[in-house]
Amino acid sequence: MNSFVQQLRNLGPSRLAALGGVGVGLLAFIIYFATRFSSPPMELLYGDLQTSDSKAIISELDSRKIPYEIKSNGAQIFVPGDQVQKLRVQMAEKALPMSGTVGYEVFDKMDSLSATNFMQNINLIRATEGELARTIRSIDGVKAARVHLVMPKREMFTRETQEPSAAVYIKMDRGRLSKEQVLAVQNLIAASVPKLKPSKISIVDERGTLLSSGVGDDASATLATQEEMRLHEEMRLSRAVEQLLESVLGPGKVRAEVRADMAFDKTVTNQEIYDPDGQVARSTVTRENGSQTSENQPDAVSVSQNLPNAQVNNTGSQATSRENGTEETTNFEISRKVINKVNEAPTINRLSVAVLVDGVYQTDAQGNKVYGPRPEAEMDKLSALVRSAIGYDANRGDQVELVNMQFNALGDIEVPEPWMFMGFTKEEVMRMAEGLGVAIVAVLVILLVVRPLVSRAFDGANSADAKLMGPDGTLTPQLTGPGGVPAPIPEEEDLSDELIDIDKVEGRVKASSLRKIGEIVEKHPEEALSIIRNWLYQET
Repeated sequence: MNSFVQQLRNLGPSRLAALGGVGVGLLAFIIYFATRFSSPPMELLYGDLQTSDSKAIISELDSRKIPYEIKSNGAQIFVPGDQVQKLRVQMAEKALPMSGTVGYEVFDKMDSLSATNFMQNINLIRATEGELARTIRSIDGVKAARVHLVMPKREMFTRETQEPSAAVYIKMDRGRLSKEQVLAVQNLIAASVPKLKPSKISIVDERGTLLSSGVGDDASATLATQEEMRLHEEMRLSRAVEQLLESVLGPGKVRAEVRADMAFDKTVTNQEIYDPDGQVARSTVTRENGSQTSENQPDAVSVSQNLPNAQVNNTGSQATSRENGTEETTNFEISRKVINKVNEAPTINRLSVAVLVDGVYQTDAQGNKVYGPRPEAEMDKLSALVRSAIGYDANRGDQVELVNMQFNALGDIEVPEPWMFMGFTKEEVMRMAEGLGVAIVAVLVILLVVRPLVSRAFDGANSADAKLMGPDGTLTPQLTGPGGVPAPIPEEEDLSDELIDIDKVEGRVKASSLRKIGEIVEKHPEEALSIIRNWLYQET
């Protein structure tokens, strides 16, 4: 230990400072290398934050002892990538961030006793706008959103009422809103506000592009919906034809276009049909009547019958009549059919289908692909398949055209698969290569910079010790002059000889000694070479 301390003292302050600087730099490099690849990468937690939101989020992260980074003057906060989703859920529980949008929590911070009706209505509109903006921001790709609602005040003595309207500003993180997403936002807001129609909602993006005018009527909205339905039906039929033929011809060998003439009229049909052949006896009533009448027939008229107080003896003949009758009543029910039809679904009046089919390719003797048309019988079979797929109806006037033509060579270009190496993606391989490169640089710095500096410093210390060593290996006292300055060593001979400094070697030697050594080497080169080799082997 004493020898090691003595060696450090012999190095001098400049060499010790250099070694200390190299050691500190190497330690810092190793720490950076360890932290760079041991800690997870930092990812964006929130962006475009205001100062108040940044302060609240940072305070929450400090309380949870979670590392973070602040960029863009506090507008962006980065946290470890494996904790981003968890922290967003936890921040949502704390209602962070809150800038820009205020939801129904506005009612939690107000005094309901001192609030007027006007304040309640304004806060209700603010809360509705904030909640709608939050919902729109949850759509994929939407970075920011603002909603402005116009709720007309109900007048007391007016017959005409003004309908509510809305204006929406949307800022996209990437891309633009599709037409389906615009309709979805319109219907979302219309379903959230009473008596608000989708046609009264205007949507503008961050470029100032009007995505939905909001000044049309219901008829315009209906026409837009009908056009969407027609396009959807055409795409469905064309995709059905392509999938059917691609299973036979191969992928990329078929292109189909469908034009549908559709009717969107609402049809109401009322029919009442009677079928006389379908009569059914509903009830039968039978009545039987019988009566009998007897009458006496008087004898011939005589004088005795006309005398006063004459005894009438009416013993003439008697007549009897009988009457019998049967009455039958049958009630029949005639079958009746009542049809009420309300057809609101669109109907197809006519279909026009154009199908383009690629031919067949064969390889010639030179290895080139040669195009050839498909046989006529095969084209007829494909045409029959297309007619069956679209529901062909000749009475409706449908038309199908199947054409065989050569496709452009660009259509055969295949999409390259993502680059993989032993199951690793390109990003993973680059990350491993980065770590390997940093490790190689660290090893080279140690071997080529640190090691030579340390070896050179200790070699200089050993040479200084060797000067103070005597022939017997003990330290010789160093002569000092006045003030503690080392006195010069007296020269034994040739005091007038010039002293020279040999590069990268500590100490001073005489020029005459060097000349003598040179002469000996010239006279005995082989022996000198063997001595130098022995020295080299001893040092290693």
